[in-house]
Amino acid sequence: MDPRREELRRKLAALGFDDVRFAVAAPLRREGLQAWLAAGLQGEMQWMERTAEKRLQPDLVLAGARSVIMLGVNYWPGKLPAGGATWARYALHEDYHDTIKPALAAAGRALEEIYGAGAGDYRYYVDTGPVLERSWAAQSGLGFVGKNSMLISRRHGNWLLLASILTRVELAPDEPVRKKSGDATIGLLCGKCTRCLDACPTRAFPRPGVVDARRCVSYQTIENKGVIPRDLRPGIGARVYGCDVCLEVCPWNRFAQAGRRMLLTARHELAQLTLAELLALTPERFAEVFRRTPIKRVKLAGLLRNACIVAGNAGDRSLLPQLVRLAGHELSLVRVHAVWAVRRLGGGHLLGAARAAEADPAVLEEYSAEVEVTASEVHEPNGGA
Repeated sequence: MDPRREELRRKLAALGFDDVRFAVAAPLRREGLQAWLAAGLQGEMQWMERTAEKRLQPDLVLAGARSVIMLGVNYWPGKLPAGGATWARYALHEDYHDTIKPALAAAGRALEEIYGAGAGDYRYYVDTGPVLERSWAAQSGLGFVGKNSMLISRRHGNWLLLASILTRVELAPDEPVRKKSGDATIGLLCGKCTRCLDACPTRAFPRPGVVDARRCVSYQTIENKGVIPRDLRPGIGARVYGCDVCLEVCPWNRFAQAGRRMLLTARHELAQLTLAELLALTPERFAEVFRRTPIKRVKLAGLLRNACIVAGNAGDRSLLPQLVRLAGHELSLVRVHAVWAVRRLGGGHLLGAARAAEADPAVLEEYSAEVEVTASEVHEPNGGA
């Protein structure tokens, strides 16, 4: 055992990384990624196709790369207080891309100190570069890829944020979960369990380990910048940003402990925001509340869009006045989903003025589409609309 490698592992753990593993930077098998891209399952994430070769061949990212250091940050907080809408758990922190990056820079300095590496002998990424983090994590034994396509750790369950360092330094690799697991084995320790596949609210898994991003709630509420398909909106339920369903139901989570969160800054108060507060957001309030969080990625229009869908699914007709107001919003993206929500709550008769003023084809199509009314008591909301 190389004592320098273990010293590096200890130093990186001291920086706040909850798991530190090493893998050989050899080319990855390409069949899975190529088939996924060929089927168009990446949706509008064109960068996945543009960077495919780099993702499969680490020396295209860093010439002469010999090792990959895989790092995991446990973001499991334990049970969260109930709120007015559901957020992906990672989103209830300041943006992890920003809070983990300084530790990666410090990790690079540790590599220089212990191995005499130069600043050009490594590159680090936290979920942003052309790196297949889950494949490398499986190679290094950080976990295995489950049927939900997520990395599952025997120590941390489904709740690891991944970061990676590609380096020209040669580091002895750690063993994978099982020696023959490789990067292509799906559901290695899942057995016959299919809870994640069965629980998906929008049926986004065409087969185990493969996600059709176009049907995924996380993709639709975060990556999709346009209109969310009408048939997927009911499945979004109360999820206003992202989705944890296929993670939550995994039996491996019984081993998960709350993380040290040295590299995370909790923003759990976001879980207490009500739907009414979200629907009332102004540009100034959005900037104030979501500053430094990952939620800023969807911008105000995206969050209002998502909140309208959640409101339409909530069956709460007291939200109708706000939704009717949003049916006249300056952005058609918001108006489309507000109209859907109003009609889903049985308030279509309140949209006369908004419809008369509407000229956008996408919004007009929403007015003419069939809509399923939620099972809620039909009555006028207090104060009218």
